[in-house]
Amino acid sequence: MSTYNEQKTDRNEQIYQLTTLVAGEFSLPEVLDKLAKAAVEIAGVKACSIRLLDEESGQLKMQSTYGLSKAYRNQPAVAKTDAVVSAAFAGEAVVVDDMRLDKRVKNKHAVQREGLVSQLTVAMQYKNTAIGVIRLYSPRPKRFEDQDISLARAVASQCAVAITNAKLFAKAIQNAHITEQVRLAGLLQRRMIPDKAPSVEGLDIAATYIPCFEVGGDFYDFITINDGSIGAAIADVMGKGIPAAIMMSFFRATVRAYGQGATGTAGMQQLIRMLNKTACAECRDGEFVTLFYAVIETKNNTMTYCNCGHEPAVLIRDGRLSDLDRGGLVLGVDRAAEYAIGSVRLKKDDCLLFYTDGLIDAPNFQGQMWGRKNLLKTARMLSGDSADHIVKNILRYRRRFVGLAKQIDDTSIIAVKVTGPR
Repeated sequence: MSTYNEQKTDRNEQIYQLTTLVAGEFSLPEVLDKLAKAAVEIAGVKACSIRLLDEESGQLKMQSTYGLSKAYRNQPAVAKTDAVVSAAFAGEAVVVDDMRLDKRVKNKHAVQREGLVSQLTVAMQYKNTAIGVIRLYSPRPKRFEDQDISLARAVASQCAVAITNAKLFAKAIQNAHITEQVRLAGLLQRRMIPDKAPSVEGLDIAATYIPCFEVGGDFYDFITINDGSIGAAIADVMGKGIPAAIMMSFFRATVRAYGQGATGTAGMQQLIRMLNKTACAECRDGEFVTLFYAVIETKNNTMTYCNCGHEPAVLIRDGRLSDLDRGGLVLGVDRAAEYAIGSVRLKKDDCLLFYTDGLIDAPNFQGQMWGRKNLLKTARMLSGDSADHIVKNILRYRRRFVGLAKQIDDTSIIAVKVTGPR
């Protein structure tokens, strides 16, 4: 008889398998059918349905089902103003204990014909925008616990990325020219980057991403973990073209799916092991991921972090610079790799700088690199300013050095100033 931890590991393995749908070259109908089946198997329920939002009509059309009849699949579209859908789009995990009795369920005849009782609905979101809903069904009264809801959200997150990538792949097929493929990959990459840094009491945060003409794999993201804690991730996927952009997209989704539980040393170690396992399963020869991930708790002004082969983040305090380099290998090379977790007690006016190597590997017309030495000198000089001023002026000083020389790598920067205790 399997233990709870074994069951949890099996479920995690199954969720990891969904990432093959993100990187695979499947049409949208194929992706949807595979996702519906996988959701049922992972969640241990009877059936699943996936509805996607048509932006023009505002209707959610049934696009795929598993474990349900053809007649149920052919049900009419549902308006996004529907009570269950609108609640899911607002971020709720909507549980219907008995579909046969709940007033929010319209077609009770179809429900009884299918032998359905309980239902769980969560939104599929892409870049904080709902693109549809995924519904799990049980043939008997089922109390969907927090574990079930977290699992459903993780599946929905992977589904959203897979669906979006399937749509982008379909567009790429229409135009086989390499320039179009690069354009789509660049578009996908940019959509992964937050429009603005989050507002967090006790912190001043700024970030920017500067792409090059060539497609890269940079990304950064922020994750609200709970009241007083925020996760910050910055990474670089080593690879070329669309595969690197797709790898970055599903890697980001995995960070988001599991990052909310990565608090403390043990939680972060578990997260990094999961990310490494995912990267090892998906990276091809010559591909890997560098990552710096940190969780800042503003209630007690502490930061827990792990540096996975990435450029070390820098802590600037009273004019002194410290590299935050505890961690381990790049992700995607060694499944058995071990990672050390670092911890720092933060103080008011501390400055943190996270960045990708494109910031320092910036050549001028003479082929000289701006380099880390110039970055640290500039950062120390600006450390007393606001986070936004630090980011903008680091780039300004670098521009003075490189001039109009063409850059060969993307640049990502995150600056965090500690403005005071919470």
